[in-house]
Amino acid sequence: MENGESPIRSSTDLSRSVHPTNGSALHINGGTLESLNGPRQTGYETGSESSTVVGAVLQSDIGVNTLLIRLKQSVASAREFAAFLKKKSTLEEEHAQGLKKLCRGSHESSRRPDNRQGSYAQHYTEVIGIHDRLADNGIQFALSLHQMHEDLHDLATNIERGRKQWKQSGLSAEKRVQDSEALVDKAKAKYDALAEDYDRARTGDKQAGRVFGLKGPKSAAQHEEDLHRKMQGADSDYSSKVQTAQNQRQELVSTQRPQAVKAILDLINECDSALTLQLQKFASFSEKLSLSNGLCVNPLKGHNSSQNQRSLRDVVFQINNTEDLNNYITSCSLKTGQRPAEARYQLHPSLGPFQQVPPVDPRSQLEPSSQSEPPGGLRQSSLADMVYAPSSSQNQGSAPEFATSSNPSEKTYHESPHPPNFSPAGGGSTVQQPPHSQLSSPMYSQPPPPLVASNSDPTHPDIPALRPVFGVSLDDLLQRDGSAIPLVVYQCLQAVELFGLDVEGIYRLSGSAPHVLKLRAIFDNDSRQVDFRNPESFFHDVNSVAGLLKQFFRDLPDPLLTHEHFQDFIEAAHIEDDITRRDSLHAIVNSLPDPNYATLRALTLHLHRVQEHSGVNRMNAGNLAICFGPTLMGTGSNIADAGWQVRVIETILQNTFQIFDDD
Repeated sequence: MENGESPIRSSTDLSRSVHPTNGSALHINGGTLESLNGPRQTGYETGSESSTVVGAVLQSDIGVNTLLIRLKQSVASAREFAAFLKKKSTLEEEHAQGLKKLCRGSHESSRRPDNRQGSYAQHYTEVIGIHDRLADNGIQFALSLHQMHEDLHDLATNIERGRKQWKQSGLSAEKRVQDSEALVDKAKAKYDALAEDYDRARTGDKQAGRVFGLKGPKSAAQHEEDLHRKMQGADSDYSSKVQTAQNQRQELVSTQRPQAVKAILDLINECDSALTLQLQKFASFSEKLSLSNGLCVNPLKGHNSSQNQRSLRDVVFQINNTEDLNNYITSCSLKTGQRPAEARYQLHPSLGPFQQVPPVDPRSQLEPSSQSEPPGGLRQSSLADMVYAPSSSQNQGSAPEFATSSNPSEKTYHESPHPPNFSPAGGGSTVQQPPHSQLSSPMYSQPPPPLVASNSDPTHPDIPALRPVFGVSLDDLLQRDGSAIPLVVYQCLQAVELFGLDVEGIYRLSGSAPHVLKLRAIFDNDSRQVDFRNPESFFHDVNSVAGLLKQFFRDLPDPLLTHEHFQDFIEAAHIEDDITRRDSLHAIVNSLPDPNYATLRALTLHLHRVQEHSGVNRMNAGNLAICFGPTLMGTGSNIADAGWQVRVIETILQNTFQIFDDD
């Protein structure tokens, strides 16, 4: 300074001292990332011109930040494809599982007797098997996609963790160098200002005038000396900051930046390679799925292919509708029976002339009592053929009507268009039936049921069974009474719903046995005259009505759910899935005969109303199923089936409105 040399350094010299010259090399973990003039080994092999540009960008101040942005894009792409794989896997699995369930349900349905059999059933089962194999392929494909999703998601997570780590270290190193160079610029500005003031004071520039300090005005010499001291301090500070910036820049360019660049490039290469690999696997698995499905639908025809595997088209074309129809009709040939006799009109003897003598039953001629009976016996025997009036009020004051024949040895039985009316609550006596030989008539091949004379209450169990209900099949009751639901069932359900819904243990507790016998006799006599809306009709004993209903179902020749479908119900009860078991039972219930279906529907809706009051009567679906299981299904050969019978009834009760509609 004393020799007049200024210590000011040009910005060109500073930049040259901070930045390495062209041709210098960056050493990265034992490798070399050459500068602008040479190729770099980073995994991106490009042309010389492109490599020069890439190297220049990577060695610049924006190199680390550029690679971090590119790595973030790679991670985002990997995560997006991983999400695609996850969604694709979910859709494929749902489709495959749905197809698997559909095949299982269709296979069970095809085995039911209400579906076609023969070649159709055989080949339809094979079609279902082909689709079942397609579902298996879909499940395997979904599992592979799910594994790819997990691998790619884990990789993206690890890459993102590495990106954050190198972002912090790489950018912090760049930030330190930038801060050091900013301090250099500030020190240089201060140094330049002091140098100009010193040069002005030394050359004798008087424009500034006298300088006032804290201790008063300073002379020019004092002022020059003071500026010289400050300039030396600024020069020392400026020089130290330049040295620090040079050292940090050198360390950044030679060590820190190359390390960050190489590490980020490795992460980019790893992420991009993994993403490409998963894309290749996805394409390969997709081709494999399509090929496997194609081979299932249409196997290759060759010496290595299995002889049992046929194409879907070949299987379908093997169905023979004509043969199936003929075989089914042939199987029903044993049900044709004998041809019924031709319908012929026969005039009733009572409508003919009074002198006309009807043909004599040979059996009546063989009995001596019919030949030796006195003429007066004609009126006496014909009392049994009285036509009863519909009500007791009509019987009073009127003589009984009966028909006679012109021949004393022949007795004609006059059948009323309506059966005799026995009121349970009324009195009266029945007529003594004449001997068997006196009731022979050309209108009957067998004598009518015997009438028992009794002066006791008509509710006595010995009331004649004029229109029997118990022990008669539902088909016979439907043909005779014209009602799909027997009257005894209707009356019992009505009585329980009116008077027994809140009775604890209804259908579980037994009623009075004498009451049950009397009620049974009343229904067997004429169920049309019973009205259980009046509790006096069942002796105010609703448990006896419940027992009477169960007794009716137990006495059926064929149980309500029929022997024919017993095994089908048991097999359906073994199904664990609630929905599948319900649908299987629904299909079997729909195949029941009409009177059985109508009666079961009425009973099920009634029991559903009973279990709605289970908080009071303690009879839920399980308890009701225990009471009605063997009653409605009958006793099978295997005692172990009792539990499955209960499960059948319980499932029906739990799904009442899914199986039956509610009017």
